[in-house]
Order: sequence, then structure tokens, then C-alpha cells
Amino acid sequence: MRGLHRIQWLNIFLLAFCFTACQVKRPKVVISDAKMENVLYDYHIAKAMGEEVPYTDSYKRVLYIESVFKKHGITQAVFDSSMVWFTRNPDVLTKIYEKVNTRLKAERSSIDHLISIRDNKPKESLPGDSIDVWAWQCIYQLTGMPMDNKITFVLPSDTNFKDRDTLRWNVRFRFHNGTVDSMYAPVMAMQVVYKNDSIISDIQKVYKSGMETISLHADTLGEIKEIRGSIYYPSTQVTHTLLTDRISLMRYHATDTLSFAKNDSVQIEKKEDGAELKKEEVKPIEQKEEKLDGNLRRRDVGRPRPVSEPTLKKVEKPETLQFRKDKL
Repeated sequence: MRGLHRIQWLNIFLLAFCFTACQVKRPKVVISDAKMENVLYDYHIAKAMGEEVPYTDSYKRVLYIESVFKKHGITQAVFDSSMVWFTRNPDVLTKIYEKVNTRLKAERSSIDHLISIRDNKPKESLPGDSIDVWAWQCIYQLTGMPMDNKITFVLPSDTNFKDRDTLRWNVRFRFHNGTVDSMYAPVMAMQVVYKNDSIISDIQKVYKSGMETISLHADTLGEIKEIRGSIYYPSTQVTHTLLTDRISLMRYHATDTLSFAKNDSVQIEKKEDGAELKKEEVKPIEQKEEKLDGNLRRRDVGRPRPVSEPTLKKVEKPETLQFRKDKL
């Protein structure tokens, strides 16, 4: 019984020894994984900031990096020696960089959002089909009073917009009393401006509560430059509140292809087997020289000629002219 107990303890000891032997030995001077993640996060931000510094202020790049080491209480030597160990253990370094990349992407998204608010411009739209590119708030309240009677937007295109895209603007209108006077009905309008200065637009009046939609697209106008839109609520003698919500601007890519008619011109057609079939060619009319009454003339060989050519008779000059006198 005691022998069996000793064997069990021996097996546990061997398992513990194997587990510790399989673990990566980390020197004490090497930075821990959690701390290295924070250091690399700040390090790459400092490097990006340094790249924006002009050449005359290049010394600031060094100061940015030193500020990171000072923040985390390490030195350049400790950071370099730790990176040597991490590069020899790529599995550990890969896990750390996955976390760093996730944090950097989240930080970039928040920075882009702040920049769009500062410049009053939307950030780049998401790629793909059936994407909502609306970049502003989704609910507005209009009263018809000055400074509170319209909504306008200008959305510039980006690299995710394609030719022949369809833009669909959806807005839900909710009137305070459910109806509105037709003379003071709000007006909803949208325009799509193309790079060649072509414009397509649509405008409509809203007479009752509910969802309204404007859809615009063009097949042959090319690249989109920007999308404009507005909602105008005319003022009335009695103030009525208009609520607009559930606003979206959907972008749909074209999935079909355009077919064009062949040009009506003389050109070379190709058969299915690749051989060329030439259409009838227009040949120039050949000309032939001939002499007529001692003069050199040209006539067209390919042009038909009459069977007998008319000849001009030569009238001899009379020797005397006779005049007839009528008796009076």
C-alpha cells in the first residue's frame, strides 16, 4: 500500500517537472506581457506622431520615444533586451501584437469620429453593398420658425462609392396633430452630383405622417462626387412641431451589367473560331487616259459610258449673207 502511494507521488512529481520544463523561461529583466502590451501601444503612437514632425524638428521624434519609456519606468536598454527575447519567442509576441492592433484600430475609429465632428464632415463610409452612409444624428425636431425650419447635408463620396450606385434616403415624418396644411407641407429634396458636373435630383412634399423615401441612380453618368439633401418646413401662423427620425441613407452597388448596341460602321468582325471576316470594302474608281481631238483626257474605267457619244457638227461659215426684205 505504501509502495502504491509512493508511485502516485512520483507520478505527480514527474508531471510537475514536465510542465515547468515545457514553459518558456523568462529572464527577470524581460518586461511582462501585460506591461509590454501597454509599452508597445504607446510606442507605436509616438512613432506615428514623430512621422508627422517636419524635418527641421526631427529631434522631437526622440523626445516622443523617451517620453514613453519614462511613462512606464523603463529604459531604452531594457526595452531593447526585452524585444530580443520576444522576437525569439514569436508565439508570445504575436498574442501581444494582436491585442495592440485591436486597441489601435479602436483608437483610430474614435479619432476619425472626433475629426469628422471638428470639420463637420462625415468619416469614410464602410465598404460593401447595402451600407447606411448617413453620418449625422437620426432624429431632428423642426418648428417652422427661423433657424429651426430646415435640415441640410452634404455627403462627399469616397473610395467605397462605385459607378451606378443607388442612393436611397429614408426619413420618417411625425406631425404633432397627424396632418398638415397642404400649403405649409414640408419639402424633402435630394441631389446626386457627379464628377462630370451632371446632376440628378428629386423633390417631394410630405402631407401626412409616415415613412418617405427618395431614390436616385444613374447608369451612364460615371463617378459620384457628392450627395446633397434637405428638408424644409415652412413657417405657419400657428406653430406645429415636426419630428423626423429613423433617418438613413442607403447605398446599393449595381449587380447587373450594361449592354451597348454595336456601332453602325465599317469594321472587321470576328467569328467564333477567331478568324476575321472583312466587310465589303469600297474600292477607288480606276481612271484611264485617252486622247480626244488631240487633248489628253481621263475617264473612269469602272463608270459605265453611253454606247454612242454625241458628236458636234462643224458648221461652215457662209460666204455671203442674204437678207430678205419684206415689202411694206
